Amino acid sequence: MAAITGKAVDIKLLSRVFAYVKPYKRSLFWAIICTILLAVLAPLRPLLIERTIDKYIVLNDAQGLLDMTLLMIGLLLTQTGIQYYHTFITNALGQSVIHDLRMDIFTHISNLRLRYFDRTPIGQLITRTVSDLETIADIFSEGLISIVGDVLQIVTIITCMLIYSWQLTLVVLAPIPILLLATYVFKEAIKTAFQEVRKQVSQLNTFLQEHITGMSIIQFFGRESQEFEKFKTINAKHRDAHISSNWSYSVFFPVVEIISALSMGLLVWYGAKLILGEAEVTNILQYFKVEKAGPGLIVAFLLFINMLFRPIRELADKFNTLQMGMVGAERIFSVLDTQESTDNSGTYMPTVFTGKIEFKEVWFAYQDEDWVLKNISFSIEPGQTLALVGATGAGKSSIINLLNRFYEINKGSILVDGIDIRSYDLGYLRAKVATVLQDVFLFSDTIANNISLYHPEITKAQMLQAASQVGAKAFIDKLPGGFDYKVMERGATLSTGQAQLLSFIRAMVYNPAILVLDEATSSVDTATESLIQNAVLTLMKGRTCVVIAHRLSTIQHADIIVVLDAGEIKETGTHQELLKLNGFYKILYELQFSDF
Repeated sequence: MAAITGKAVDIKLLSRVFAYVKPYKRSLFWAIICTILLAVLAPLRPLLIERTIDKYIVLNDAQGLLDMTLLMIGLLLTQTGIQYYHTFITNALGQSVIHDLRMDIFTHISNLRLRYFDRTPIGQLITRTVSDLETIADIFSEGLISIVGDVLQIVTIITCMLIYSWQLTLVVLAPIPILLLATYVFKEAIKTAFQEVRKQVSQLNTFLQEHITGMSIIQFFGRESQEFEKFKTINAKHRDAHISSNWSYSVFFPVVEIISALSMGLLVWYGAKLILGEAEVTNILQYFKVEKAGPGLIVAFLLFINMLFRPIRELADKFNTLQMGMVGAERIFSVLDTQESTDNSGTYMPTVFTGKIEFKEVWFAYQDEDWVLKNISFSIEPGQTLALVGATGAGKSSIINLLNRFYEINKGSILVDGIDIRSYDLGYLRAKVATVLQDVFLFSDTIANNISLYHPEITKAQMLQAASQVGAKAFIDKLPGGFDYKVMERGATLSTGQAQLLSFIRAMVYNPAILVLDEATSSVDTATESLIQNAVLTLMKGRTCVVIAHRLSTIQHADIIVVLDAGEIKETGTHQELLKLNGFYKILYELQFSDF
């Protein structure tokens, strides 16, 4: 990972994360203040205990003991309050940052071209916007700020220990090199394990998203057991990755406890000699002009050891938390840095939009020069209907995708009302083009919201009128709540025909100048198709229409029919004109009606 340089954190990447902290500078300021205060207050309790034992308990001073007890209670309450606020504000800061980051990444993903989604698994994007973002929050709650606090606490404690007794300090710190070595080994092991965990989480999410979405296909073909075996393999890798990371913890923490116990043992051994004043130790004390240690100092140093080893033990874990946050940040910013968005530099938004469409020598390929459309040219006058026919893969859907600028053409030009579509504001252009697809997508929301898509200017009255035109009002009224009826994901609680009717209502209420019907009635039963035909004709009046249909009976009255084959225009004309040519269109027509 580029974010992890082996020994250091990528400062440039970290600065990008902290750029999101700017709106929350006050929270960051108080988090830093609390961190400093906790570090400064940390050694006070052992020092107060040392003074209490050596100055008051040993001398049987009850009043002094009471005063010191009250002082320690006050210190404990102060530390508790600061720790509470520190924990709250650092977590709130982290959540605020990932809230803003999630808003940015969702906005960015929403504006990416369809080409990006053609090659990027949806589960991978879900991982980026959910679990990877959560690791960034840990940078603030358990990562960088916490690391700085622990380092300050370690420095403060060691300074106090050196001031009170540098001999005891050297004895206590003797095992530290072993701990530093163990910490480094643990850091490297857990970094590799965490990277593998993130990888397996992404693969698991991708698998689940795809297979839950396509569960009907799995069940139709009876592939449950085979897909279960694939899932079992992926799930096992996910489990093993987590076990690997847990194994590193299970080795490291006992090692730290052993080293901590070793420090305590050395302290007790050497401290006892200082207290008892053994001859060899007394000579050393006299040589260095050091006073004998009291029992309070030994107790204070025992507390110092616990306070010292806790942050040292956690530093490795917190540093890896920081690293994982950086790995998550790298993945998030790799999506944000993806230059796959449709250019929206156009500003043209005319008050009058008639809907004349012209394709001029358009060439288009999804990859390199594997041409899907070759030298496509045609023109549609405002209010006319153009029908696109041809075999699957002929390029029909690609044409309407280019009209909506979901993809960009490689050569040629597309004009609407005589203006290149790249000169239009993208939102304005797409608002003028309504598309009714064969595969209707409905969100898990109310019927009203699925129709309006939360457009503030679309009223309930407009929806009612459109529903009446389509002939869908009757079935909507029968649903519990009517327009407030909540459909399940992808419209699972509605029939295919009912979902298709809602897509027609959606197109109507947006009142487009250009209407695109992409196999809009091919999945509808005969009764429903007859129900919406009149509504379709009403909707098409006064609008430029582009119709894609395999059933040629639905496009016989089109003003222009374009016959496509392998990305090229083979024939152009009306229904009668094309039949007279005895070419591609007539062959398609006879194939469809040969059985009738």
